[in-house]
Amino acid sequence: MDQVVNLIFHNQCLRSYIEVDLCAICPRQDEKGCCALYSPVFYPTDFAYLLLHRRSLIDKIFQLDHPTVLDASVTANHDIDGESFLCAFHSRESGCLLPQEFRESICRHFVCSGIGWWQEESLQHWHHFFESLTDYEIELNNRISAELAELGLSLRNPGSRQDFFSALLPIYQREIASKPAFFHDVPEIESVKLVRPLRFGKDWEL
Repeated sequence: MDQVVNLIFHNQCLRSYIEVDLCAICPRQDEKGCCALYSPVFYPTDFAYLLLHRRSLIDKIFQLDHPTVLDASVTANHDIDGESFLCAFHSRESGCLLPQEFRESICRHFVCSGIGWWQEESLQHWHHFFESLTDYEIELNNRISAELAELGLSLRNPGSRQDFFSALLPIYQREIASKPAFFHDVPEIESVKLVRPLRFGKDWEL
């Protein structure tokens, strides 16, 4: 059975993401799809964006039942759910509870292997863009984390988290003031249609 899959690529610099309409009818048919396999990890660039646009979500992340809090990142650990897991931000009825720009990078960029858009010659500009973005974001988070560590700030200490976030924002804004060239290599938005053969259940590759 072939299915037309609609993808929309969004170039929003660090908050870029990919929309996929197939997610709403995930061929895995388990009401969880890729969200059954991954625990979101929020890094300094994510926290800085949330400080600017939705501070309350940071509080929610720290109020989860069993997050893993490290010096400069927080993992929203998933819960055991039958034979797999369930993300803390996943709803069986509506999927991810977070708007895409508020998700961490893997959840913004991920598209299942069953679609495999990166194999298309016509989409290599987006393939290069998201590979470059991943590398840039890792380097940026590492630089910001190192600078916060030099200031003696860590998310592990609840009493100094406000100091961590107060120091984070100006560092983040300074770092993103100069944008790398690859941000200009793709349009702000591009919609594409791909035809893919569907397989169901665990036969559908994530």
